[in-house]
Amino acid sequence: MTLEPPTEIVEHYERNYDESQRITQGLGELEFVRTRDIILHHLPQHQLRVLDVGGGTGVHARWLAEAGHEVVVVDIVPRHVEAANELKALGLSVSAQLGDARQLAQADRSFDVVLLLGPLYHLTERADRVRALAEARRVLSDGGLVFAAAISRFASLFDGLSRGFIFAPEFRTVVERDLRDGQHRNSTNHPSWFTTAYFHRPDDLEAEAVDAGVEVLELLGVEGLAAWLPQLDDRWADPVARETIVASARAVESEPALQGLSPHLLLVGRKPSARDQRP
Repeated sequence: MTLEPPTEIVEHYERNYDESQRITQGLGELEFVRTRDIILHHLPQHQLRVLDVGGGTGVHARWLAEAGHEVVVVDIVPRHVEAANELKALGLSVSAQLGDARQLAQADRSFDVVLLLGPLYHLTERADRVRALAEARRVLSDGGLVFAAAISRFASLFDGLSRGFIFAPEFRTVVERDLRDGQHRNSTNHPSWFTTAYFHRPDDLEAEAVDAGVEVLELLGVEGLAAWLPQLDDRWADPVARETIVASARAVESEPALQGLSPHLLLVGRKPSARDQRP
């Protein structure tokens, strides 16, 4: 069975949005820095095979390959796959291919680490999200790690307040549905209002991982309040100020009452070994 992603999602990334710039410039880099730091905190200190599902243009694949790991990127957007494959010209061990998180072509137990830093955003049915997490578990070796990102249920509300979108009646309608059931829809195709998605509550993400057979090691808020404060953009270029901003997110990453404040959540999970599953 071949799975097809919604057309509007692919078109959003092909035409409306430059994914290669989103987390590599200005305050948007906070998401990249924090995600990288969380991953590095958990990675074993030896060469790994990493499957970067929904890896976009290879932003995370690049630093992982520079650290000596072998990375395979899977993405639903042809332009992303083409860009990620260009990393090979830099001498990096990165390859990229089209694919869907719900139906991976990779073999069982063929990777040490799986990144799901985007697919869960766009799988609007719970069964599909659990399926994607189960596929990540399938291709992991016993004891392997999965890092799964989600967008917070409250992201549109806070983004709308931060950037003024909330004063548009059409955007308030989007926010109302997000808060009600997590189903984000952008019927106006406004390029800054994202595309078809599901926005998680923290406990949603944890429950989906458990149902997929993933052992949850921790669930973290990635950026904290800082991501919603545009006045911090000018300070981001200052190394001392940057570390203060990063430290502010780190200080509350595990606080349950504040996790939903972050634009993004990051679940760190593990595939139990056969020994772990014995009674």
